Amino acid sequence: MINFFRKKRKILADDNKALKYTRYAIGEIVLVVIGILIALSINNWNENRKERIQENTILNQLKADFISNLQQLDQKISFRKEFMNSSKQLFKYIDQPSLRNKDSIDYHIAKTMPYATFDPIINDLAGSGELSLIKNTALKQALTRWSSEINDVMEDEVIWKNYRNNQYFPFLIKHYQLRTVRNKAYKANILGKYSLEIGKNNEAYAKDDIGETLFKEDFNALLNHPDFEDHLSRCYSVNSWANVQSQILRNRIVLILELLDNELKN
Repeated sequence: MINFFRKKRKILADDNKALKYTRYAIGEIVLVVIGILIALSINNWNENRKERIQENTILNQLKADFISNLQQLDQKISFRKEFMNSSKQLFKYIDQPSLRNKDSIDYHIAKTMPYATFDPIINDLAGSGELSLIKNTALKQALTRWSSEINDVMEDEVIWKNYRNNQYFPFLIKHYQLRTVRNKAYKANILGKYSLEIGKNNEAYAKDDIGETLFKEDFNALLNHPDFEDHLSRCYSVNSWANVQSQILRNRIVLILELLDNELKN
């Protein structure tokens, strides 16, 4: 293309020998400028194409991560509901002694002992500089807020974990025998289902058998102790609030996934 313009310019310049040199020089400058502009245009197109490929790679990875986060969060919400339901069942046994059944009591005590930990995949897009590759402003803002919003849920989880370890467990150890409770938990796979890798450790937990205690167990004394009711109240309220925070976080994940889908369709 440039050679064609150069030949045309030379023919025109030859028609007037006095202006030949001037036209030739100006023509060369014009051709060089045209060449530079074409090169820059091609380079910019290539750079934009590379950035779009990078952005799509990031968006697809984020989609996979947030689908995984949503699945895990839903599991944790379900687990906490189980803790809460067992607390309510134990409240019923406290309020209605005629309904008390040792096997059921041990089972529901075991269900109040675990804690659910949300361990999401977090991409440090801002720190890596990759956030700038994402063009959608709403998506970038949602991703920026994501890390701080996780903390609200994790703080509630830590509150229950610390309370369980420092207050609830010592009380149970002092006023009841936990060997039988733990054994029921193993046999019912109550603990295995709360492992980080759901399903992977289920069989191992189900095979555990530590037997039942030979010491006297007085479940009536435990249920009639006023502090036991307080501990159950704590179990219920902390996990209930964690689920409220989790639902807010869940809405955020759903929004991010919708924004990601819209971007990937474009």
